[in-house]
Amino acid sequence: MATNASQEQSNILLAFQGKNKQVPVWFMRQAGRYLPQYQSLKANRPLSQLFRDPEIAGAITLQPLEILGVDAAILFADILTMPSGMGFHIEFINGKGPVINNPINHPGDLKRLGKFSGLEHVSRTIQLINAVLPPSIPLIGFAGSPYTVATYLCSKHNRMMYENPQSFHQLMDLLTDNTIAYIKQQKEAGIKLFQLFDTWAGTLRREDYETFVLPYVQKIFKAIKLPSIYYLKNCAHLIDLMEDAGADMLSVCETVNIKDIKTKKGIQGNLLNSLLYADDKTIIEETRAILKAARLKHRKYIFNLSHGVMPDVNPMKLKLIVDEVHKFKWS
Repeated sequence: MATNASQEQSNILLAFQGKNKQVPVWFMRQAGRYLPQYQSLKANRPLSQLFRDPEIAGAITLQPLEILGVDAAILFADILTMPSGMGFHIEFINGKGPVINNPINHPGDLKRLGKFSGLEHVSRTIQLINAVLPPSIPLIGFAGSPYTVATYLCSKHNRMMYENPQSFHQLMDLLTDNTIAYIKQQKEAGIKLFQLFDTWAGTLRREDYETFVLPYVQKIFKAIKLPSIYYLKNCAHLIDLMEDAGADMLSVCETVNIKDIKTKKGIQGNLLNSLLYADDKTIIEETRAILKAARLKHRKYIFNLSHGVMPDVNPMKLKLIVDEVHKFKWS
């Protein structure tokens, strides 16, 4: 649920009510790998150390604010941070991504899974960030959706879904409850809004999304009383079901045109992230086109990408977009 407006609120929080006078902008994966300043902090440290060191994670979270001028910070973490607090042994290996050392290989493995036990370093990171953020810049918390997280924890997740649906629902129930606990921990530490990332649910058929995904994301959004965003990649065939998830904002990928979306929800998105490799003129034209489409149809709107910032992107391309978005006449 969006909060009441005040003079100290950011454009992003105001956008949840359609009361912003300037379009707010932030970028998925804005904290981290593409920034030279991040590489300097990273040095020879393993990625897992960066996540678990509150001072370093806090510094990385804050870097894009000064460099890009974005309207929000997003916590430097990973969608697999939560499972590391419920018994999964996860390594974040540079160049390879997350490696699950004790994955779910068959339904019997579900017996060893426990409740989310809390991660103190996450709370401490949020507290350190909020100590220096101005009231006009909110900190965004996040988590992976139960289905998307399951795709990493269980390599045969879709086989389990069809072969043993009862076990799959058991896994979804546990991940959902633990995700709620994780986001509530972030809320208690001081996040002002949150986004649920559903990177892989868009690969499912509509009927499977309705059965195995939608009830669980609905439960999460119902349980967390904060302004909320639901990101669903490959969402074109699911956009009406996505609206039923219960989030305040729908973050859409490049498979839909913003002007064609019919909803009373807010919209976030959706510049194709590959366009960050284009020349400045093209980027400006594409950014303006999305802004104009959003202005025609959606009073509640946040500018973002279709997916995350890629590691070899020039940061100045993002700065160009931020400047273009901020000077766009919204109201």
